[in-house]
Amino acid sequence: MIPARLLLSVAILLSLTTEIYAQRRAKNEEKEESYKTFTSVGITTNTNSGILGGAVFRQSSAISSKLFGKNQYRYLALELVNVKHPKELSQQDFMTGARLVWGKQNYLFVLRPEYGRELNLFSRQDDEGIAVSAIVAAGPSIGIEKPYMVQYQTSDGRVATVPFDPVKHTGGSQSEGVIGAGSFFQGFGKSKIVPGIHIKTAMSFELSAFRDNVTGVEIGFLAEAFTRKTQIMAFAENRSVFTSGFLTLYFGSKKR
Repeated sequence: MIPARLLLSVAILLSLTTEIYAQRRAKNEEKEESYKTFTSVGITTNTNSGILGGAVFRQSSAISSKLFGKNQYRYLALELVNVKHPKELSQQDFMTGARLVWGKQNYLFVLRPEYGRELNLFSRQDDEGIAVSAIVAAGPSIGIEKPYMVQYQTSDGRVATVPFDPVKHTGGSQSEGVIGAGSFFQGFGKSKIVPGIHIKTAMSFELSAFRDNVTGVEIGFLAEAFTRKTQIMAFAENRSVFTSGFLTLYFGSKKR
C-alpha cells in the first residue's frame, strides 16, 4: 500500500504546480498587447493600379466576444483607389512633348466603404515581435467614371479641351488632331456613377511600435463587381468584374 503521507505530499505538490502554472499563464496574458481602438491611415498599391494606387482610412475596435480563443475586432475602412486597364500605355508626342494615353476614355476611381472582422492571430508581447491579424471585410463600391480629357487642334488653329471621343478623335485627321492630354482636374462635372460591391481578405502585420504609434502592412486579395462594364479604354475589352492583389502601408495609433 502507498503511505498516506506520500499521497498527501504528491497532492500538495500537484496543487502547487497547478497554481504556479496558472499564475504564469495569467502573467503572459497580461503581457499580451490589448487595445480598445486602432486608427490608421495609409497608402495602397494593387495589381490594377500604378505604384500609388490610392489612400485608405481604417479603424479596428475591440468587441467582447472571442473567436477560437482569439481577440476579435470590428473592422471599418474607407478606400479611394484608381483602377487602370491593363492596356493603358502612356505615350509622349515627339513634336510637342505632351503625354497621352491613347484610347483612354475614362478614369475609374472607386470609393469603398468596408465593414468586417479582424482576428488577432499573434499578439505582441512587451512591445516586441510582430503582431499578425486576419481580416475579412466587404461593402459597396462606388465607381466614378471621369472623362479622360484631351487637347486637339482644329483647322482654324484653336486648341480645345474635351472628353476623348473614340469616333471623332481618330488621331489621323489634319482638321482635328489630338495633341495631348488635358488637365487631370478637368471633367469631374461630367463624371458618371457606377455602383457595385466588393469583398476582401487580408493579413495585417504590425512591424514596429513606439509606445502607441504603429507602422504596419496589410496584404490581401480583393474581388469587385459593378452593375455594368466600366468604359476605361475605347479600343479594348472592358470589364464589370475586377480582381486584384493589394499591399497597404499604414501608420496609426492605439488607444488602450
